[in-house]
Amino acid sequence: MDISCEECANFVFDDDEEEYVCCVSMDEDDYIRLNTDSHYQCPYYQCGDEYKVVRHQM
Repeated sequence: MDISCEECANFVFDDDEEEYVCCVSMDEDDYIRLNTDSHYQCPYYQCGDEYKVVRHQM
């Protein structure tokens, strides 16, 4: 499954930085592995699609 940070619920707009950032306090090992290993998937990913449950129920 190919996931994207833009689809994650933890990817929020930071008013101070005026850009979208990940709000998870990730350790350095996870961050490096996420950026260098193409097969590694973020363990903090949460689907940001709030309608996913509704579509499942239909």
